[in-house]
Amino acid sequence: MAAWQHTIESLKRGATHQECCVHIQGVDALELNVLLSHLAIERLDRKARDIMRTYMACGESWNECFHSTLLGVLGGMDNRAPMLRLAERVTNNMLMRENSSIVKLEALLLGGAGLLDIYGDDDYLRLLREEFGHLAAKYNIMPMMAGEWRLTGIYPHNHPTLRLTQLAACILNRDFTMQSALAAKTSSAVYNLFGGETSDYWLSSFIPQNTHSVTTYRMGHLKSDLLGINLIAPMMHAYSAYTRNSNTANDAIHLLESIAAESNKFTKPWSMAGLGIANAFESQALIQLSKEYCSTLRCERCPLGRCLRGER
Repeated sequence: MAAWQHTIESLKRGATHQECCVHIQGVDALELNVLLSHLAIERLDRKARDIMRTYMACGESWNECFHSTLLGVLGGMDNRAPMLRLAERVTNNMLMRENSSIVKLEALLLGGAGLLDIYGDDDYLRLLREEFGHLAAKYNIMPMMAGEWRLTGIYPHNHPTLRLTQLAACILNRDFTMQSALAAKTSSAVYNLFGGETSDYWLSSFIPQNTHSVTTYRMGHLKSDLLGINLIAPMMHAYSAYTRNSNTANDAIHLLESIAAESNKFTKPWSMAGLGIANAFESQALIQLSKEYCSTLRCERCPLGRCLRGER
């Protein structure tokens, strides 16, 4: 108690946040499990609220909500906003109607994104541009401008052209909808869901005027895990609240428990303090603690602080 109060006073004087992580060892194992569970659900609740706003913005369509949220996650920090704008122009419904042809899928995604404009001219690009002309007229698509995308200073694996061609491969001849997301109940199932392989053409050509190529045709395990954490599990949690189906809520928890723990600036101080982080359910709990309490110095309301003070 005294040590905890000293930490609070230190933080108020400007000490580095997460200084309190040294006290995590003082929490009873059962209490710690309850604490982490509470925090992980709190984080899922926050993400679910964001998803419900997307659901309403998508005309109360779960398939379009899944599509929009997916593209946002695929965009990452660099291209989230343009990916979300693309989701408004090229919808899940359009992609499902054209999902028997990789040419049509790539034309829709790359043409709608305005990214076909950044490449030169060859037989395949001419085919894509011609196909997009037909599809744009069919679906009344106003394409984006290539300048809306961040294309330089990013990791090659996160280049939007590569991500969109990988997505097209995932969609090809598949029912790539909300139901496919709800069925992905383990990390391996998520990996299989996003297992589409882009063609040889794009592996060597996705960065214009550059000979750089990547060696992987598909999204890797790390990206798949991020999609499980930031897309599939929150979609399950939001849908469970919408349908009042506790089984789907449990699926979200079990999925996070099947994914390896994240290691980042929010979780490392806790692991360095001796806390073993078993899986993504626990790492999400610690991210919630770090971002919502530590980073904002909400020490008096911190659930860890309540445990250390003996409060319930």
